[in-house]
Amino acid sequence: MTKKIRTYSELKQFDSFEDRYAYLRLGGEVGASTFGFDRYINQAFYTSTEWKRARRIAIARDSGCDLGVLGMYIHANLLVHHMNPVELDDLLDHEEWVLDPEYLITTSQNTHNAIHYGDVSLLPQKIVDRSPGDTKLW
Repeated sequence: MTKKIRTYSELKQFDSFEDRYAYLRLGGEVGASTFGFDRYINQAFYTSTEWKRARRIAIARDSGCDLGVLGMYIHANLLVHHMNPVELDDLLDHEEWVLDPEYLITTSQNTHNAIHYGDVSLLPQKIVDRSPGDTKLW
């Protein structure tokens, strides 16, 4: 089976948040182990100077917006998501792509969880434009 490689260049072809989410959706399982007992390697990576620099670049490029969609500003719990799941060997082998903004996207915590676990109820809801007379209180 060929592994699908997701890129920012492809992602930005999609204008809507929904289409970007569909492109990134992984559909994993809650509680599935990713690094197991080697989690310390993962944690060392995410506290490194190199990761912090790559993270800043991605956030600036995406204007701090969820999935890089302008207007979908993230006010709390901002994450930078690897569009392609990182495996232990990627970190041990110092694969360059794990720090390349071409494979990173800014997300909120909820959107990040929805991408991984397919729970669309976590995604931001569209605000309905209201107008006079469009609703009755009783």
